[in-house]
Amino acid sequence: MLTLPGPSLPEKPLLLIVDDDALICDSLSFSMTPLFEVVTSHSRPHCLQLLRQLRRAPELALVDLGLPPAPHRPDEGFALISDLLKVAPEIRIVVLSGQSDDGNARHARTLGAADFVAKPCDPGDLQQVLKGALAFRALDERHREGASPLIGNSPAMQKLRVQLRQYADLPFPVLIEGESGSGKEIIASGCLHYETRRRLRPFLALNCAAISPNLVEATLFGYGRGAFTGAITTKAGYFEDAADGTLFLDEIGELALDLQAKLLRVLENGEYQRVGETQKRVSQARIIAATNRDLRKEVRSGNFRADLYHRLSVCSIAAPSLREMGDDRLILLDHFRRHYAAQTQQQPFRLSPAAEALFLGYAFPGNVRELRNIVIRLTTRHSGQLVDSTALEAELDLPDDLPGVSSNSATADEEASGEAIIAAATHRLRQREPFSLDRLLDATERGYIEAALKLAHGNVSQAARLLGIHRTTLYNRMEATAREP
Repeated sequence: MLTLPGPSLPEKPLLLIVDDDALICDSLSFSMTPLFEVVTSHSRPHCLQLLRQLRRAPELALVDLGLPPAPHRPDEGFALISDLLKVAPEIRIVVLSGQSDDGNARHARTLGAADFVAKPCDPGDLQQVLKGALAFRALDERHREGASPLIGNSPAMQKLRVQLRQYADLPFPVLIEGESGSGKEIIASGCLHYETRRRLRPFLALNCAAISPNLVEATLFGYGRGAFTGAITTKAGYFEDAADGTLFLDEIGELALDLQAKLLRVLENGEYQRVGETQKRVSQARIIAATNRDLRKEVRSGNFRADLYHRLSVCSIAAPSLREMGDDRLILLDHFRRHYAAQTQQQPFRLSPAAEALFLGYAFPGNVRELRNIVIRLTTRHSGQLVDSTALEAELDLPDDLPGVSSNSATADEEASGEAIIAAATHRLRQREPFSLDRLLDATERGYIEAALKLAHGNVSQAARLLGIHRTTLYNRMEATAREP
């Protein structure tokens, strides 16, 4: 009996779970499998290796902060958030961690996490958080298709528009430099391709950090049958598929030196060869490269070819950071909150005067990506409400300043303390007895750390605020003093 195949089921969203506890990974996988296709990882290096092997980038990630080799600290988890967004810029990251103090939550969101959930968490509640993150991701994708690429009227944005008009229809390569989250791919696709004569031509994007180094050459240039194990057929590469359109190479600073030389040859005369073939081919594609690294510094350190840098930077564009954009931050805030409120059929929130002043004074280290995520969370939690400075402060990664101490009194205390220390040091050194400054400093540091932790009842973030340092610095010093004899 012949059975006709039925309609194929839609592909489930891919969820990446990263936790060093195998039991947690197994239980989360079991509870999330009805909604998602799940892959798991136990460490940051393993996760990055896994990402390069997946046939598609995950839409969502659940990330624990405490990962090896230092599971008692959040550093690896913080680093993984940045790595994930570098490899898969559109991924939505939800942090699920037992290291759930407010400071860690704020810093994770600043780095680009969409939300933070404390362990333990009900699986049903966690599913709702993930479904919400996925829904807002879909809204962003539709928004990019019809939105104007550039928003704002600050001098930084006006300068960017001038550069884009100058370079848009030129055939030369363009290098876009800027911090993470500043919208480099939007500049490449929305301004340097879809608003130019090439808009009807292909636009292909390759993230150089998202692909295994030994596959980059075959991906860019294509390969012939039998070129390597598994090459059972001939395949065109990105240069060939881009034809006379645009090839966007994101994270160009991650490209290996030997491939940099081959890319330079294409830029100089358009010629390249498929892996395993000798036939020369000619590319007509325009190259746009982007990086958040300082390539001049990479050239000086020998990690990036000087000739390739000079070839790429003939037309160089700086994507402005959000802190350079002044009141454009309010324009972007209004744009995002109206968009998300309309798409979710909710009323937009409003900022109180004090919250608006706090908003304008914030540095936004995560740039537009951080601003967008803040708006999404405020839309979800404060729809139609007036958001005061306290509610907004909970979303920002503000410095851990010492509360309740005026600058004048602090300065006076420091001056008096300094004079007392000089007097005591003079008296002690005059005794001509054996003395070690390192031992004195170590003992003093250890004493202050223990006192702060005792006063804060073991809360590391509160102890860091008492000591006037960032919690990550305190973690480092706690680990260093623990190794001392």
